[in-house]
Amino acid sequence: MLELGERTRVLLENDYHYELQDVEEPKLYRDLFDYEHIPKISFNQRVVPQHMPEEIWITDTTFRDGQQACSPFTVEQIVHVFKLLSRLGGPKGIVRQSEFFLYSEKDRQALRACQELGLEFPEITTWIRANEKDFQLVKEAGVKETGILVSCSDYHIFKKMNMTRRQAMEMYLRTVRSALDLGIVPRCHFEDLTRADFYGFVVPFASELMRLSEESGIPIKIRICDTMGFGVSFPGASLPRSVPGIIYGLRHYANVPSEQLEWHGHNDFYKVVTNASTAWLYGSAAVNCAVLGIGERTGNCPLEAMAIEYAAFRGTTDGMDLTAITEIAEYFENEIGVEISPRTPFVGKTFNTTRAGIHADGMLKDEEIYNIFDTAKILNRPPLVAVDSFSGVAGIAHWIKGYYGLSDAQALDKHDPVVVEMKKRVDALYEQGRNTVMTTGELRAMLAEVAPQLYEKLETKNR
Repeated sequence: MLELGERTRVLLENDYHYELQDVEEPKLYRDLFDYEHIPKISFNQRVVPQHMPEEIWITDTTFRDGQQACSPFTVEQIVHVFKLLSRLGGPKGIVRQSEFFLYSEKDRQALRACQELGLEFPEITTWIRANEKDFQLVKEAGVKETGILVSCSDYHIFKKMNMTRRQAMEMYLRTVRSALDLGIVPRCHFEDLTRADFYGFVVPFASELMRLSEESGIPIKIRICDTMGFGVSFPGASLPRSVPGIIYGLRHYANVPSEQLEWHGHNDFYKVVTNASTAWLYGSAAVNCAVLGIGERTGNCPLEAMAIEYAAFRGTTDGMDLTAITEIAEYFENEIGVEISPRTPFVGKTFNTTRAGIHADGMLKDEEIYNIFDTAKILNRPPLVAVDSFSGVAGIAHWIKGYYGLSDAQALDKHDPVVVEMKKRVDALYEQGRNTVMTTGELRAMLAEVAPQLYEKLETKNR
């Protein structure tokens, strides 16, 4: 069958139909995943077209997958973070949904408290086990959509569930029908898809889901779970690891609309942000994230990273309040007790802090030389300079300017006697054997000794 492509305006062949391959032995891709060696990346040089959806968005799993990596959040903490997510996503709901557990009374209390806020975004969804009792919990909670685990690799079907592919698929379809009967939108979590037989199980199962979706009139969603972080974004990489191939295949061969596709990745091989961006580029409308990237093992895709990526792709924030990123990071560190590596982009304490004296000199002349963007305006995080033995007078001058929020006109020149004297004192400390960065408290005390009147003036301004 041929049809005219909406974007390409050429005739496209779309008469593809893949049947379930109910194999007797599991397909474990031992040529790629032999377990005793680093997993291999193979290529078939088949390149598929990009297909960025008209609308893209972020979904959140901080209170579900993310919370599993931390001490359990209190109800008050969940409500506070939920409000910050709403502010970050803005009126257009770039942070579109947030998923919750329903297992304990505390989980349900947190969900109700967030519902009572009356916020349009993020929409509250849930994640449940595939049984009738949990479906009733969803219905009682007044939630329209829930995630359902449908593991799809033979590692899970054969080794964990002790089933055949046909048995697993039939069980999953029964579960989805139960959700549809209750009027609940099922979001099917295709666990471990990047080790699954794409044409032997994934596409046939997805095709059946789309058939059920058409019959019921309910948009069944598919969450593509890169559970072990095996996905790769490289053009020409082969399945099952190819992110472009997975997104294209589900759209082209299983006819899954972009708005019903969602990418969920993990960071085991440092590829989580690139893979999420690639999923957007090739046709997944949603990417699933957790704030600060918290989650199983190496964690989920950092939500703050994809908020920045959204603005880079679209050329606009579309109403997002990116200063909420800084408040989220501060709240997680100060109130929840999650330690953030200081070098973490956008949220670490030193992500926009320079140490080298030559860099500090450039920052003093024009911060744009060494700052990635206007972090003071966009994230409410002015660039700083760490003072140590390499900072020079420029570093000290920039520290005073940055810490006290001085304008260019108010800033001290690197030749100012106050700066020169502080530099002498810093040098003396390192000559005596110091090997750690000067703390803010030490520098404030030093400034108070060197120039007490200036110190009092600046401290008053900073209160």
